[in-house]
Amino acid sequence: MKRSHIHHYVPEWYQRRFLAGGRDYYYLDVEPKTATWNGGSHQLKAVRKQGPSVCFFRKDFYTLRLGKENTDALERRFFGHIDTIGKPAADVFTEYSGALKGGNVGQAFQNLVSYMGAQRFRTPRGFDDLRKRAAPSTHKNAILLTFQTVFQSLAAMWSEGVWEIVRARNSTTKFIVSDDPVTFYCKVMFPSEWTYPNDVSLKSIGTRTIFPLSLDSCLIITHLQLARNPWNTPTEFRVNARYYDNSVKHLGSIQFDRELAEDEVIRINYILKKRATRYIAAACEDWLYPERHVSTQEWIALDDDWFLLPHLWKVPFMGQITIGHRDGSVWSMDEYGRRPGDVGYKNEKLRQKEWVSKEQAKQEWAKKRIGKSRAQVDKWDHDVGDKMMENFLRAEGLI
Repeated sequence: MKRSHIHHYVPEWYQRRFLAGGRDYYYLDVEPKTATWNGGSHQLKAVRKQGPSVCFFRKDFYTLRLGKENTDALERRFFGHIDTIGKPAADVFTEYSGALKGGNVGQAFQNLVSYMGAQRFRTPRGFDDLRKRAAPSTHKNAILLTFQTVFQSLAAMWSEGVWEIVRARNSTTKFIVSDDPVTFYCKVMFPSEWTYPNDVSLKSIGTRTIFPLSLDSCLIITHLQLARNPWNTPTEFRVNARYYDNSVKHLGSIQFDRELAEDEVIRINYILKKRATRYIAAACEDWLYPERHVSTQEWIALDDDWFLLPHLWKVPFMGQITIGHRDGSVWSMDEYGRRPGDVGYKNEKLRQKEWVSKEQAKQEWAKKRIGKSRAQVDKWDHDVGDKMMENFLRAEGLI
């Protein structure tokens, strides 16, 4: 088999989702190199129009070197498999309209989480972060091989978060691609304060995961603890923050079909660009410069209107998930992944505190989001939250 040398850390199939029907898009180097020679210098062109085959790649990035021999087995077998399951899973959630619409949404959910985990670490930033954490003597091969296990580390916390697929169908500006597609945003963690390859921690209550799925669709994952109390200290760790664990997702709670206003799409693109390492791409050249049009460039103020939060009136206040098996055994966890016997399992004091903050947050969210598009959920009572919110707003004389 012919060995590959061009290794895309953002796969071509993912890039094509942002082409708007064309073969090429605009590819921006946010830190273009300067060519120098005796007596002069010239900064290389920052924007080029080119296709996915020559964007977001490094030559032999995933090549394993074994003495005088080398192999692309990691690229073909591991990332090849990840991309094979990731593409159809992304298809499902790009057009997601509920788990009850047919198809194996449960499998697609698991596959998308696996793909996102691999995508988070397969980039230059992800690799350099792993290398920074390793012992100085660690061989590159050993770091590359950790991809096969570390990609599973974020699955539990993502699964326990509140999922929403937002849309940009009514916006002239669409979502862009970055060289770190699975982006973390925390409003009090300013990009200027982080030295590459450091990044904010997913364990922090205020860290959102932003992952564009196509020109018109973007996944936002919010920690449940933040949805229940948006006034939580963003840098504190969420309850039972952990890596490498099993968890369960209630698919009926996934929110979808909220149409973002144009400035909201631009704010997401601004976050993606500010958190990118070096490259972004877009179907329209103007979209490469969200800072020219965004309503605010203040990092802490980008979500002042809570547009990144899900529909708080449709976030269930469930406290436990229980699964019964045919042999009579039972597996259960509370909303933060704690099991019977774990410290804090079904902490009633915390639940009472969160019930109060959740009700306050719902009311504040309703005021901030008057007149804005609202998300749906795939449950029989999907419109109950909207009716309760409207009754509250009428009682307050706001509508």
